[in-house]
Amino acid sequence: MLVLELAYMGELDFIKELQDLKTLLKEKNIVIGLVERIEGEFHIVKVMTEEAREKEEAFEKIKLYVSHMLYKFVIRNYKEKELFEFLWDTYFFLKGEDVIEAEKRIMETLNSENSIKDEEDIYCQNKINGIVEKIKNCLEEENYLNINGFITFRMKALREDIEKIIDKTVQKYMVEKEYNEFIKLLKYFVDIQESKIEKIHIYINNDGNYILRDNDGIDLLKEFSKDLNGSKIGNDVNVEDVIISGLITNAPKEILIYHKELCTNREFLDTIEKVFVERVKFLEFSREIN
Repeated sequence: MLVLELAYMGELDFIKELQDLKTLLKEKNIVIGLVERIEGEFHIVKVMTEEAREKEEAFEKIKLYVSHMLYKFVIRNYKEKELFEFLWDTYFFLKGEDVIEAEKRIMETLNSENSIKDEEDIYCQNKINGIVEKIKNCLEEENYLNINGFITFRMKALREDIEKIIDKTVQKYMVEKEYNEFIKLLKYFVDIQESKIEKIHIYINNDGNYILRDNDGIDLLKEFSKDLNGSKIGNDVNVEDVIISGLITNAPKEILIYHKELCTNREFLDTIEKVFVERVKFLEFSREIN
């Protein structure tokens, strides 16, 4: 029984992908057959099921997998024909090496090769799912799809979502690049100045708040706050900014951080670790300051 018929011509070749699909569905107890023929310039493949009772389940699964397969082709096609031109025209301010790195990250995002870590990743994955759904809707309109025609006439609708993903990925890359350059500057500043404090202990309590002490038990958080032109820690001053500013100004030889698992701002600890590198030690249990 016919489930889906695909037609394509030119450089396109989906036989390997369809054979992989056949193997994948077999593992899910769905048996399909592939019937191929040539009609003029077109290569036509019929996807068949052996039993009528399998058709509805196979219909949904096959079209979902084929939608992902077509999505991969759409992305390859966009990369080969449009990506670099779009990057150069839209992000003309990027340097050559930035364009190359951005292109790498864009393809990793479009191919869902990275784990989801933040809101930007969620946004991009939702857009990808939306593109796949649009492709699947086209397959559900009828059981026949001319893939070349689909690429030609439906690409405009897909391109808009693809370029939104590109924009989000480039923005994230530029923010990361600026952050890394800022970290390098801070690290350089710390490395060239003399340490004013031998050792600083940073305790993180159950509420995620911080206690800073030196070896003599002096409350360094108050001292750091005084250094910021006498400002008090409150709504206008972020305590984590105060700590980082104080650490950079005093360039301690050693920073001991206790109970990092209680910290509610992982970026704060990452910044300290990247700036001070081997000077930072994370300890699981509090111990007396000596």
